[in-house]
Amino acid sequence: MVIMRVIQVERFGGPEVLVPADVPDPVAGPGQAVVRVAAADVGFVETQIRSGAMGEYFSVVLPYVPGHGVTGEVAGVGDGVDRGWVGRRVAAYTGERGGRGGYAERAVVEAAALVPVPDGLELRDAAALLHDGVTALHLLDVVGVRAGEWALVTAAGGGMGLLLVQLAHAAGARVIGAARGRRKLDLVDDQGADVVVDYSEPGWTDRVREATGGAGADVVFDGAGGAIGRAAFEVTARGGRFSAHGAPSGGFAVLDPAEAEKRDVTVSGIGDLQLSPEEMRQVLARALAGAAEGRMRPVIGQTFALERAADAHAAIETRDVVGRTLLLP
Repeated sequence: MVIMRVIQVERFGGPEVLVPADVPDPVAGPGQAVVRVAAADVGFVETQIRSGAMGEYFSVVLPYVPGHGVTGEVAGVGDGVDRGWVGRRVAAYTGERGGRGGYAERAVVEAAALVPVPDGLELRDAAALLHDGVTALHLLDVVGVRAGEWALVTAAGGGMGLLLVQLAHAAGARVIGAARGRRKLDLVDDQGADVVVDYSEPGWTDRVREATGGAGADVVFDGAGGAIGRAAFEVTARGGRFSAHGAPSGGFAVLDPAEAEKRDVTVSGIGDLQLSPEEMRQVLARALAGAAEGRMRPVIGQTFALERAADAHAAIETRDVVGRTLLLP
C-alpha cells in the first residue's frame, strides 16, 4: 500500500489540532483526478473553520483534512476523464463550500474542477490566486472602481488587499492602503498605494479624510471587519460604495442601514460575492491569465512545510503574516 502525508483535524480547537498523519494514497474515481500537490492555499477562514467557529457557514464533519485549493500536476485520472490531463499543471478547488482535502501530498478533485495553469506562471503564484485573485477580481466586478476615485482598502497588507491595491491603482484610482505596522505599510506602498495609514494608531480615519480633501473615500474595500470596518464606513463619501467582505477583526462590519441610506452609500456584503463552482473557475482562469501577463502580481509572504500547518495557522491568527500564506508538501 502506498502511503501519503496529510494534515488531519480530529477535534475543533487551536492550531495544535492540526496533526500530520499517514493515509493511503488516494485513487481517482469516475470523473475525478488526483493532483500531486505543489502548493496548498492557506487562508484566515480556514483558521476559523478549524476552531469550530464557522459551523453556520461551513459544514465540516470530523475528522477532516483542511484545505480548499491546490496547485500541482495531475498524477492520474478516473474513468470518463480525458487522459490528456495527466502531467498537466493545474489549479483546482478540492470541495464544495468550505472545502476539504488540500493539506496533503496528493488531493482528489473533480475533473471538472481542473483549471490549467498558463505556461510561465509558477505553481506557487497560481496557488496564491486561488482565493485572493478570484475575490479581488470579483469585487471589482461587483463594486467597481473608476479612474480618479479615492479607493480605501483595509487589511491592505494581506494577499487579497495587496491585489486590490494593484488593481485599483491600475484602474486609475487614487488608493489609500490601511494596514497594521510598518512592515505591511511598506509593502502596500510598494504595490502602488498613493497613501498608507496605520489603523492601529489613533486618528487613522482623520488621515483618510485629510487625503481625500474631507470628502472621504468613494469606494471602500473592507477586508478587516469589526471596529476597523465600522470606522472605515464613517469615512465613506456621500454617494460612495462600501464592501463589507472581511471578518478577521471580529466579524463582518455591522453597519447602520439608516445611516447608509441617509448618506446614499451603497453597501454590499459577503453574500453579494457568492459564485457557483463554474463561475469560480471562470474567474480563476482570468486571474491566472492576468498574472501570467503581468497584470496581477500575487505576493507570497511566507511558506511552510506541510508538517508545519499548525505554525502557519498560528502565524495567521497572530497577524504575523503579510501577503499570502502557502503550504508546500
